[in-house]
Amino acid sequence: MARVRYGARTEREIAATRTASARLPRIWSTGVVAVWETDPDAVAAVLPPPLKPTGSPLARVNISTVDLPGYPLGAGSFAVAAVHGTVEGWYPLVMPMTQERALTGGREVFGEPKKLGEVTVERDGPGVRAALSRHGIAFVEVQGTVGGELPLPEPSRKTDFYFKFLPAVDGSGLDTDPVLVHCVRHEQVRRLERITGEVVLRESAYDPVADLPVLRLREITIGEKTSDQSGRVVERVDAQALLPYIHQRYDDPLQILDAPPEGSS
Repeated sequence: MARVRYGARTEREIAATRTASARLPRIWSTGVVAVWETDPDAVAAVLPPPLKPTGSPLARVNISTVDLPGYPLGAGSFAVAAVHGTVEGWYPLVMPMTQERALTGGREVFGEPKKLGEVTVERDGPGVRAALSRHGIAFVEVQGTVGGELPLPEPSRKTDFYFKFLPAVDGSGLDTDPVLVHCVRHEQVRRLERITGEVVLRESAYDPVADLPVLRLREITIGEKTSDQSGRVVERVDAQALLPYIHQRYDDPLQILDAPPEGSS
């Protein structure tokens, strides 16, 4: 009988997968990062407990193309500054990805709020445009002009906060208590340039980042970097406390009540 590919993998195949995963090459990305001061009340409103605002109401968007072997990847993140206990970091609200492989792995392993979307990073001479788009809406767009190279920062350690959970089978609540994950990234930059420009936030019912307006732009940069990441569960979270925020992970569930597209049968 020919091999049934959906059947169980052999121990040798499982070991080979683990070995390959442990020997990933250094992967570099080219990305635009913008940081700005926003409404402190809006930041507080989007943070599920036990996360709290930091002393600075900051929002950050990262829009990158990643040199993955075999296929290109567009990756984005829109996050706000947050603190858990004594650990300061970033809490991403939405992370558009252009490939399902990146989406499923990040959501199922780390609890990242990844969604399929379009990610654009374009450079024409000194002109730069980067955007995150879903449902036909470029809900974040960064555009500007490169103004010169910046000193390279030292290798750094950064923390993102994620909530890992699964909606209940019966459609009510969650299957088990969710967990809070600290995802630590060690980042190295090999090129960094300043951009003079603007951040445009457009209205989107599915990605309402426009509620975190640009009140004072801190910086826009474009650079090349590489990083690794590791996560750990730091505590279990009360499901009832997290339930009001799970729409951050998924598009509005009320969309199932939408009428069919005009002209459809």
